[in-house]
Amino acid sequence: MVVGAFALTGCSGGTEAEPTPDPTTEAPAETTPAETTEEAPAETEPAGEAGGLIAVITPSHSNPFFKAEADAAVAKAEELGYETTSDSHDDDPNKQSQLIDSAISNNAVAIILDNAGADVTIGAVEKAEAAGIPVFLIDREINKTGVAKAQIVANNSQGAGLVGEAFGAALEGKGTYVELLGRETDTNAAVRSEAYHAILDQYPDMEMVAQETANWDQQEAFTKVETLLQRYPDLNGIIAGNDTMALGAVAAVAAAGKSDQIIVAGFDGAPDAVEAIKEGTLLATGLQPAVLISQMAVEQADSFIRTGDTGAPEKQSVDCILIDASNADKYTLFGLED
Repeated sequence: MVVGAFALTGCSGGTEAEPTPDPTTEAPAETTPAETTEEAPAETEPAGEAGGLIAVITPSHSNPFFKAEADAAVAKAEELGYETTSDSHDDDPNKQSQLIDSAISNNAVAIILDNAGADVTIGAVEKAEAAGIPVFLIDREINKTGVAKAQIVANNSQGAGLVGEAFGAALEGKGTYVELLGRETDTNAAVRSEAYHAILDQYPDMEMVAQETANWDQQEAFTKVETLLQRYPDLNGIIAGNDTMALGAVAAVAAAGKSDQIIVAGFDGAPDAVEAIKEGTLLATGLQPAVLISQMAVEQADSFIRTGDTGAPEKQSVDCILIDASNADKYTLFGLED
């Protein structure tokens, strides 16, 4: 069973950017209430009854992180007696808006949303709330408070700091490296990059020779790393904003016959990344407790539907865990066993 090894801390302001830190079906049996930096709303709405439709909307399920969080939300909602839909906006704000319109038309009692952009999502959330449908954001925040009932995210800054420390130590504080950035509209991309550099920029003998955006995509990362390896044949390391890009980098490094030369690190705690750690081709990843975050959102939605109060502040942040060779064998789906 997945245990409460996840430390819950107050959100410092942004998501996948500050607004805090870019990653599910076997759920933890126990969770710990999040510590908070904001007081819960004083006013509550009239109590109701559980039941009805909860719409779960996330990015593409082809990414195991987003599939896991969607599946976890659906499982928890159905366990609590709700009907569910589960759809992907594919990081397209227009499609996201259409899915929220559908949730409104279908008289959903709540929306669980991993959004398609910190700014472009504000209007869509306001539309749902105006229709009387509470919205609970997971994984990524929006750049406005007081609109969604909850914004529950992994502490991307803390987790990326752990990965940066492991990466710098593995390179012994020297050498050249490349950074692969995520999608520019995703606030987590900036948060993770800033946290990496808060660590790595302290090493005077480490030099970042290139910083490329690969948009969270494995094939794009593979192609860009192929080119970068030709430009920098003596490269020592690659640090990526998520595991999907890190695995693309691992594949490109292997194709170039440089697996023994180049250290690669990622972020999310995806199953394929953990397997790569076990195989010795990936150094580490920052595990985001996506299942736990999804469960928390559904539980708070249920509380709000029944009592008019989530029982928690709007902004909530859940600490990440470094996964490396020392604990990869204890990994479950975006969690760790006791």
